[in-house]
Amino acid sequence: MLAAKVVLDQGVDVEGVNFFTGFCVEGHTHAIRKRERSKAKRNNALWTAEQLGIKLHIVDVIDDYKDVVLNPKHGYGANLNPCLDCKTFMVKNALTEDLVTGGEFDFVITGEVVGQRPMSQRSDTMPVIARESGAGDRLLRPLSAHNLPPTLPEREGWVDRDKLYGFHGRDRKPQIALAERYGFNDYAQPAGGCCFLTDPRYSSKLKDLWDAKGERDYELDDIMLLKVGRHLRPALNYKLIVGREEGENNFLAGYRHRFPHLRMVSHEGPLTLIDGSPNAADLTLAARIAARYSQGRDAAQVCIDACHVGGVTEQFVVAPLAPWEIDPRWHIGP
Repeated sequence: MLAAKVVLDQGVDVEGVNFFTGFCVEGHTHAIRKRERSKAKRNNALWTAEQLGIKLHIVDVIDDYKDVVLNPKHGYGANLNPCLDCKTFMVKNALTEDLVTGGEFDFVITGEVVGQRPMSQRSDTMPVIARESGAGDRLLRPLSAHNLPPTLPEREGWVDRDKLYGFHGRDRKPQIALAERYGFNDYAQPAGGCCFLTDPRYSSKLKDLWDAKGERDYELDDIMLLKVGRHLRPALNYKLIVGREEGENNFLAGYRHRFPHLRMVSHEGPLTLIDGSPNAADLTLAARIAARYSQGRDAAQVCIDACHVGGVTEQFVVAPLAPWEIDPRWHIGP
């Protein structure tokens, strides 16, 4: 928002490009979970473009982005975040998306700041993004320009370098002060948290998915389901996705024709998807686990329907697992 505004204020025509990778946090869990309903349900890219009065191009890159996640040239950060490869990918594709806008644009801007991120926004990695994306000196970082060599737009006088900034480091106070000057009092989270690949819990679930598949690959439904519910793997051949509240139960119900699932009968409780190939004993244990997370957790017995793909249903009457019977190793993610 700030980088675009700084350049807009110099009379330059700016349009936004937003890439949908499937790993975005905003708009997913906030929209699904009932307890999150007090939060604004908005696409922050669209909302930001509206505040700035600019056109926005939303581009689905789910398939093309796979190689970035699975085979990052520069490796991962603290979790499964391929930040350096990701930035390079997005700048490169922003240049490609210039074709969408009619080939009218001369350079790319981002909100990057030297020293703000430990992997992708260091003084030694900023040139890597410019070089490997193919942008070269057509990549302008308005908020940190004074810490970097002059780019083509600055040398050509398309933008006034003196009106750009020299922010650096992880402190967001200068950016927040600039936002106040512009009258921006509502904006997206200024620190981390926009990408699930930076989340250790999500990354553990993704690693578990790859282990279960026996290969490093994923589909959109795979990575969406990793965002929802309590994930437990009682055995190597199956895992459970247990809804934690009404919103998640409703979301998981959308997959009830694709996965075997457990539905509470005698008590209120979670919808539980079963991913894998459980045997009869596994189904009994799964029912007892689901019962543990239901309102019948203290009952002597709970009645649960196990609904198989294809429509066959069998009923289980089980004693809920006691708290000490839940093996902490079943939980996927810290």
